[in-house]
Amino acid sequence: MAHQESLYGKTSDQLAALCGELGMPRFAARQIARWLYVRHTEDPLRMTDIAAVHRQRLAERFSPALSAPVRVTESADGTKKYLFRTFGGHYVESAYIPDGERATLCVSSQAGCRMGCRFCATGRQGLQQSLSAAEILNQVVSLPEREKLTNLVFMGMGEPLDNTGEVLRALEILTSEWGFGWSPTRITLSTSGVVPELRRFLDATKVHLAVSLHNPFREERMEIMPVERAWPIAEVVAILREYDFTHQRRVSFEYIVMSGLNDSPRHIRELTRLLNGIKCRINLIRFHRIPGSPYFSPNDEAMVRFRDALTARGIQTTIRASRGEDIQAACGLLSTRENSGI
Repeated sequence: MAHQESLYGKTSDQLAALCGELGMPRFAARQIARWLYVRHTEDPLRMTDIAAVHRQRLAERFSPALSAPVRVTESADGTKKYLFRTFGGHYVESAYIPDGERATLCVSSQAGCRMGCRFCATGRQGLQQSLSAAEILNQVVSLPEREKLTNLVFMGMGEPLDNTGEVLRALEILTSEWGFGWSPTRITLSTSGVVPELRRFLDATKVHLAVSLHNPFREERMEIMPVERAWPIAEVVAILREYDFTHQRRVSFEYIVMSGLNDSPRHIRELTRLLNGIKCRINLIRFHRIPGSPYFSPNDEAMVRFRDALTARGIQTTIRASRGEDIQAACGLLSTRENSGI
């Protein structure tokens, strides 16, 4: 699908450069940003405080980026899974998770994923396309429940740090006063540990970080997460030790528990050793079965025992409630491999 350049998704600096290129006054960049990210109006012809000649030039050059979801599926627990089409003709899914006064949107950064984690349906799909900043933001802006959102998590399809440039642009727009004006503490980015991009992300933003850990032993982690071969979790943790997570910014570790695979006392001991000295939280996630998977989910009692054993060793540990499993919206279940014929 051919796609003309979009105005939506450009940062303040990019808009300023564009204004210079088109002979517009520099203050017009702030005006455009307000139309785009405060009023969510991307049609230049409706930007009435910009000179008519400049509105026309912008309209001729840029095409719309925002589009409504093509499908919504609702879970018995109130979770909603939205399907969006990308400019490249692929599809991504987002999960809207209401929980009392809190409402979280789990957004995608890629259509598919190339990390190949064995327990993840998205990883089985492979990578079709990295999303632009506009396509990432579209999942937020075009959400029917947009005004109810309190939190955003980059935990949907794709590895955010395999698409760092566009993800950072989206985060800048989300958290800047000229953009959405969100506090960085409302946003969490999850990564499997792309070491070359990790420092770039930590230096460029103040949003929370969640690291997909899932096994503290190198050989065992390689079996379920091929990323370990290139970027060992020990290197990821070494980088995190260079940063301060004792104030507003938090780091957590995601740990999908697979019965008999990563939930033994020796895993508890190694997790304690690996994370010693880092102020963090471990979020335990019950494994959600995908077709053909050799892994199994532990029962509730086993999850509680694992949590309590980690807590007793001084690591704050919680069990994340599964949401949207009946519509394939829970952790590790997002996949659009079957949607190409829509």
